Amino acid sequence: MQGSTSFWARRKAAVQAEAAVEAAEAQARLAANDAEALAASQAEKTDSELLVELGLPDPDSLALGDDFSGFMARAVPEHLRRRALRKLWVSNPVLANLDGLLDHGEDYTDAATVIPGMQTAYQVGKGMMSHVIALAEQQAAKEKALAAPEPALLVSDNDAVMQAPESEPVAEQVAAPEADVQATETLASKSPATEIQTFDAPPPRRHMRFDFAS
Repeated sequence: MQGSTSFWARRKAAVQAEAAVEAAEAQARLAANDAEALAASQAEKTDSELLVELGLPDPDSLALGDDFSGFMARAVPEHLRRRALRKLWVSNPVLANLDGLLDHGEDYTDAATVIPGMQTAYQVGKGMMSHVIALAEQQAAKEKALAAPEPALLVSDNDAVMQAPESEPVAEQVAAPEADVQATETLASKSPATEIQTFDAPPPRRHMRFDFAS
């Protein structure tokens, strides 16, 4: 009995949660539709008419110490809100005159440089690693292709006979021995005469003989 009670309690809580989610989604859709309708009606009016309708002063007439919170309401158009913020920045010397000592005094966002449809190799949590890995694989493939040995050429009987390297002219080949003879004679005339030493043949080996007849 206790288990069935807890089951129906959980079921009732789940139904109530689903109803709350549906109500929040319906309210968000209604607010979005109202915002679109309000923006469409405000687009047809001038800034002076909008300021009168919203009961707000001219942003350019405000000075330091005036209340700018009225321009932060949801019903205020974005361009009027920005006008009021620019006037607030200019009217306050602390905000208008930056001395360079502020840690976050500059705009470090890339909102001004982002274009529609821009693509990047950056991945959240991985950075540029995939792009770097792809480049490394391409470089490794190139080095492997350069280091691979060239395939041997298979020549069959039907292939054309390879031409032998061009030989020197016949006249030069015939004249070459004569040139060698002349060079030898020249070296012989310049070098001093040397005596040719001759060696006699070694004497025959003698064997001992024994005569036992006597």
